[in-house]
Parts: sequence; C-alpha cells; structure tokens
Amino acid sequence: MAEKRKVYVETPRGKIVDVHHKDGTITMELKWNTGFSTRANKQFNNAQGFVDSECIRLMRPYTPMQNGILVKSASLGTDIGSGEIHQVAPYARYQYYGMLMVSSVTGSSYAKSGESKVLTDKPLNYSQARNAQAGKMWFERMKADHKDAILRGAAKYAGGNAKK
Repeated sequence: MAEKRKVYVETPRGKIVDVHHKDGTITMELKWNTGFSTRANKQFNNAQGFVDSECIRLMRPYTPMQNGILVKSASLGTDIGSGEIHQVAPYARYQYYGMLMVSSVTGSSYAKSGESKVLTDKPLNYSQARNAQAGKMWFERMKADHKDAILRGAAKYAGGNAKK
C-alpha cells in the first residue's frame, strides 16, 4: 500500500515515525538512537549501584551492633548493583523482625542444631550503646528517614532530574 504521509516525533532518545496509509490505517515505528541503550543501561546500573551502596551505608546507625558482624554482613552478602541487600549473618532475620524466638524443645533462646525455633510475643531489647538508633526493621526506618535523598542521588546517576 502506498504511504499517504509520514509524521516524525524526534527526541534525543530516538524518534517515532507515524505513517498514515491511503486505506486509512496508521502504523507507528519507534527507532532508538544508536548508543541510547548502552548509555541508558550504564546510567541505570550506576544508579542502582548508588542506591545499594547508599542504603547499606545509611542503615549502619539503625542496625543493632555488638561486634559489628551484623553491620558487615550487609556488605559481605550484597552484590552491589543487584537491587537486593542481603545480610548473611545467621541471626539477621531474627534481629530484623525484633521478636524473641525460642527452641521448640527447651524454650531457650538458644536452640541446638536441628531444633526449630518458635516465635513468641515478646519483643527483643536492643542495646543502643554502639548505635543510638539501633532497633528492629532498620532498613524500613532508614528508608523513612532518607528515601528522598537516596532518590535524588539515584536520579543524578541516572541522568534524570531529581524532584524535591
């Protein structure tokens, strides 16, 4: 079918070609600028790496700390840029949710190998001697305090405009 007219909408990222055909149909084609994908992927990956690193750094004052293992486990267990923070200390989940768990066999907070633990309704007490803001759900509390700054920083790495 013969083309009636073409309309182009062009941006630095690429262009949209809008073709009106004589039979009344319209076709559209999106053409990315050469190199846009590579550049956009690099910017996204840099932004994700920033977010991961910044979250780990900003979580530190909120994370319970006796010997530093729990704090360090975030850096050790996380592949920066993956978008997921993993704290690999064996007791991280227990500390994060902040409720006492005890052995299903003995009722002790120390369970032997192979024993399962059951949740109680007793909250954990956190020492704030080393981290004044230490307590449960440290990622969520850090995010509530620092989300806007993290998003502004990520926007800079992504090449976008940061709001607020």
